[in-house]
Amino acid sequence: QVQLEESGGGSVQAGGSLRLSCAASGDTYSINCMGWFRQAPGKGREGVAVISAAGGSTSYADSVKGRFTISQDNAKNTLYLQMNILKPEDTASYYCAARQGSLCATRLAYPTAFNYWGQGTQVTVSS
Repeated sequence: QVQLEESGGGSVQAGGSLRLSCAASGDTYSINCMGWFRQAPGKGREGVAVISAAGGSTSYADSVKGRFTISQDNAKNTLYLQMNILKPEDTASYYCAARQGSLCATRLAYPTAFNYWGQGTQVTVSS
């Protein structure tokens, strides 16, 4: 089992920045891929960014490319999402997720492919 706990959400004005963190614990050796997903009220859960646990290769949603950066500190078992130039449409609950399967980058669009989820952290961007 893997436990994930997000932190770092909050309220910010458009153009501002936030950094989300996700601390992983438990059987972290079994994780091959980690990612950030978000869900706005009345919408489905969408992939934001993913990163492979071994090589660190990344994949991003088109809507956040150039503004968001996913990274990981394997020594601390922590995943990060640096969010810059935030827009009101980025407002959502953000979830950290972990996958045990072999694929990563191609799983960005498939939340159901992730085995473990955090409880979520709210990000609100005002105009």
